[in-house]
Amino acid sequence: MESSNHFGKFLETLRGKASLRKAAIQSGLSHAYIRDLELGRNRTTNDVIKPSPETLRKLAQAYHYPYTELLKKAGYLEEASGWAKPQINLDAIWYVEFGIQTILFVSEDGMKEEQVESLVAFTHFIETLTEHNFIKLDMHLFVNLNKIKKYAPSEGKLYFDTYELAPYVVAAAIPQKKYHQTILDYVAMNNGLTADSLSTTCASTMQTKFFT
Repeated sequence: MESSNHFGKFLETLRGKASLRKAAIQSGLSHAYIRDLELGRNRTTNDVIKPSPETLRKLAQAYHYPYTELLKKAGYLEEASGWAKPQINLDAIWYVEFGIQTILFVSEDGMKEEQVESLVAFTHFIETLTEHNFIKLDMHLFVNLNKIKKYAPSEGKLYFDTYELAPYVVAAAIPQKKYHQTILDYVAMNNGLTADSLSTTCASTMQTKFFT
């Protein structure tokens, strides 16, 4: 955090004329804790405090301020400076799985695992995945929409080529429902079809498992 409580004063500036109670409602944090953050110390113990990245995310959403910029202001990006973004062509990756401190990249060429020790590094990399048309289909699973070639909605399975025995991943129910039409659109595009023709094929072959 910046010296002389510059960051706390910055948070107070972001809050502006809004009351502490309104800021608490918008962020889900207590008004007392928000005030402590603005003062840069716990008023009960007088200890210096620093908000966690998750707290900063809530404040960024409440104040409509870019999360990444708020992380910079708080000094968290220094934590991520030791981690170099993987030198991997994301456009060639089928899917990515996040472990506790690892990122697993899976593609036609096999698997590659990277070690990551920074929460902020994870956060920034997730933003990068989104920019490359990856969607979150489970708590730890991000799939490249541009690589999906077949979709079995009754099982939530996504295949990366047109063969039934090909590698696949399984989407969780809620994100599958959320992205169902998007997946259909990309499968059609990835196979040189139109979305309408794929939907018609899906409707006429519901008794089978696969959509082509």
